[in-house]
Amino acid sequence: MTSAASNSNQANIIEIRDLVAHYGSRQVLNSVNLDVREGEIMVIMGGSGSGKSTLLRHVLALEHMTSGTVRVLGVDLGTATTAHLADLRKKIGVAFQGGALFSSINVERNVMLPLYELTDLDPMQMRIMARMKLQVVGLAGFEQLMPSELSGGMIKRAAFARAIAMDPRILFCDEPSAGLDPAVASAIDDLILGLRDAMNMTIVVVTHELDSAFKIADRITVLDQGDVLFSGTPEQLRNHTDERIQNLLNRRPQDDTIDPDDYLRRLTGTGDNPSMVL
Repeated sequence: MTSAASNSNQANIIEIRDLVAHYGSRQVLNSVNLDVREGEIMVIMGGSGSGKSTLLRHVLALEHMTSGTVRVLGVDLGTATTAHLADLRKKIGVAFQGGALFSSINVERNVMLPLYELTDLDPMQMRIMARMKLQVVGLAGFEQLMPSELSGGMIKRAAFARAIAMDPRILFCDEPSAGLDPAVASAIDDLILGLRDAMNMTIVVVTHELDSAFKIADRITVLDQGDVLFSGTPEQLRNHTDERIQNLLNRRPQDDTIDPDDYLRRLTGTGDNPSMVL
């Protein structure tokens, strides 16, 4: 794994400044500031509802921000034209949670799909490139299998092969170890490290798996209720004294105090007068 010190001199490849995001009237990101450096593996962690998946969707320009600035590879996502976004997405790969393979086509055609859609290569060139990527992720010889014939770990590997089909500069991974047994999850971690080193990519991983995060991360960012609670090296995270971080690391639930009247209002939707339900 590349050390944080060696990455500290690299340029920022993703810059997020004062990002605010809402779903309807509910604010889910609160003035988030974050940089991702070229060549590093940044892991984004947080409990359920912390905002990590929402942050990922905004960096991928899949959601419109309320305010703030997000720049990816120098492109301001808030002002970019459709053409600029289309060009940017050719330089980005995404390995979706669950793999998101198309069930009606085989593994090889799944990996070839970005090449069909985004290049003018002839079919033989696309096939060769797809097979090269399957070799990289350890699936050589499985090209003709259908997704239904793959194990959970093989589905993840096929998803990685498709995500790197265009040799992206940035690879985003959403819960890559979710649902896998420990041995297979560890192998996926090794694959992520190998892809970064072999292809010189920047990788952003959203995960709730602590073992995976500490194994692969150059830096870790922890979100809590839409705020950046921490951003730094794994060692700095281990030694952090904040109670919420220690709760996350030790898998302790938050000790939230609930006001009885507020709880009743949320259950009944009766506004400020709980007696209305009596």
